[in-house]
Amino acid sequence: MTNSSSSKKHGQDQPELSGPTPKSQRTKMGKSEDNDKKNMGKKLKDLEISVPIVYGNIAFWLGKKASEYQSHKWTVYVRGATNEDLGAIVKRVVFQLHSSFNNPTRVVESPPFELSEAGWGEFEVAITLYFHSDVCDKPLNLYHHLKLYPEDENSSMSAKKPVVVEFYDEIVFPDPSEAFLARVQSHSAVNLPRLPAGITLPPPIPVEDASKRRKGDTKDHSLSQWFTNFSEADELLQLAAARQQVQAHIAKLRRQINLIDGQHQQQFKSSSDQ
Repeated sequence: MTNSSSSKKHGQDQPELSGPTPKSQRTKMGKSEDNDKKNMGKKLKDLEISVPIVYGNIAFWLGKKASEYQSHKWTVYVRGATNEDLGAIVKRVVFQLHSSFNNPTRVVESPPFELSEAGWGEFEVAITLYFHSDVCDKPLNLYHHLKLYPEDENSSMSAKKPVVVEFYDEIVFPDPSEAFLARVQSHSAVNLPRLPAGITLPPPIPVEDASKRRKGDTKDHSLSQWFTNFSEADELLQLAAARQQVQAHIAKLRRQINLIDGQHQQQFKSSSDQ
């Protein structure tokens, strides 16, 4: 299948290719509507659950013998940041391709959430994540520019190593439901908050056997050797979040100190006037 939405880039053979520098971000979802309290239980106020994901594409040049309009085979996907199964959080993913493709709206109902095609053109892929009902009732829209050719137009192409373009995003769910937190409290794809005193959760819900649990992850994926390692990005985001908490705590202590100093000064002034 072909695509004609963007200009084609040409190059000469070269043993290695590389995409743009991976980027990291943090997306905070809107709070879900309280329209299904019986199924979700109460909301846990002032808590956040975060799910690190990676989305992007891997593209292989098919070599000089490939047809002009079938020059590349590519895969666009959403995966766990360290290749965990996202099926406990994400219900389905919709990939919106260029209109020149047959059936451009592709729906993937189970992990791994990926789509493979062939063509020659680069274009923007709209990726919509729909979550399970106890996670969030609002979808998340992502946009990824499908890359087939190296950033440097003077670089040559190689059939041995693909172009890889990936982005890290940490999806944050504020005020999660008890049902959501109880269901994923032992899931490796989820970063859980420290529960405040007085809040207890029921025992973790038993998961399927190991073979089923691993079915949706991408640890043994055929493309995993090309995946970017985002563990450092994850650590940096965690450090940044911790730094913000520390700064907020310091600001709170300063306000308390200023308040106490103001009270002492007022008392001192009152005693001096007597």
